Amino acid sequence: MDIFNKKNLLIIFLTKTIMKMTILWKITIMFLILWTLVSCGWKYNEKREYSEKHNQKGEGTEEVEKQVTKAEHVKPHDQTLEIAKGVYSYTFGGEYYSMFVVTSDGVIAIESINTKHSTGLLAAIKAVTDKPVKYMIHSHNHWDHASGWQVFKDAGAKTMAHIEAYEWMEANPGKDMAIPDESWSGKQKIVTLGETTLELNYLGMNHGLGMTVFLLPEEKVAYIADIVTPNRVLFTIAPDFNVKETERSMKEILELDFETVIFSHNEKENPLAGGTKADIQESLNFIGDLRGAIFAEFKKGTPTDQIPNIIDLPQYKDLKMYDEWLPMNAWKLILEEWMGPFPWRKIDA
Repeated sequence: MDIFNKKNLLIIFLTKTIMKMTILWKITIMFLILWTLVSCGWKYNEKREYSEKHNQKGEGTEEVEKQVTKAEHVKPHDQTLEIAKGVYSYTFGGEYYSMFVVTSDGVIAIESINTKHSTGLLAAIKAVTDKPVKYMIHSHNHWDHASGWQVFKDAGAKTMAHIEAYEWMEANPGKDMAIPDESWSGKQKIVTLGETTLELNYLGMNHGLGMTVFLLPEEKVAYIADIVTPNRVLFTIAPDFNVKETERSMKEILELDFETVIFSHNEKENPLAGGTKADIQESLNFIGDLRGAIFAEFKKGTPTDQIPNIIDLPQYKDLKMYDEWLPMNAWKLILEEWMGPFPWRKIDA
């Protein structure tokens, strides 16, 4: 049998097989075929754009090529920036941001993320100072923030988290997580190293367990994890967020005395540089305006299940993930209004 006939038989076989399938399977197969074609198109366009970009010779091309070649030998997006005297922000990959403070007696690091991030963070610290890392302190319990501590334990640092986060970590250890050396309780703890003072502020329920907001009062620099992400709407369905308590926490944070804040996630143009209180206020305003839009639809008699998909907040349309996540944000607020705020737990004074 020649190749031509074999191809015809294969086509006939596939056609008969597809005809016997249910409509659901047919749709699934068509979707997979379409997705494959679209993906191939994306890859083709990416390669074409890359080729066009790098084949255009102009002034300074040779120098750019040298920089690109050099960049291939360093870690991608492994960056450090001094934002105040002795205070640095760091990222590995541009998705998570940590902070470290160089004092006269050693280094305080905040937010380990994971082993890869921690390894890069420790190297960045060593590139700035030969002083030892004395503390690695964590913001809250979630695995995507609370992993990689072993890197700093091995370097001789003391690891620390609020008691709520500590107890959760003991009960739910992640694969890349090491249990902190010690915990702290109450609403505030002061860590002093050399002449530097760091405030650890626990603001109760908002997001996760043991959420800590850090403040360097002398340098007027703060560090905030997850509660606020500048230039972006709330994260998907706002998992593990009590939205009303998050609003309360934002208001309390705005009362703290700082000028610059490093965010664990930041969608601004220069995220390493952090942000200001204006970013916190914008997030607070967004939640309030979204709730207002939901209640406006309630008054109109709009069916609840339609509200998330028809709400429009044009003043926030430039925020990242506006189109993708705004309906999910709306569902979160609707569910809290319907079922009550959650998660919830009793907070000891």
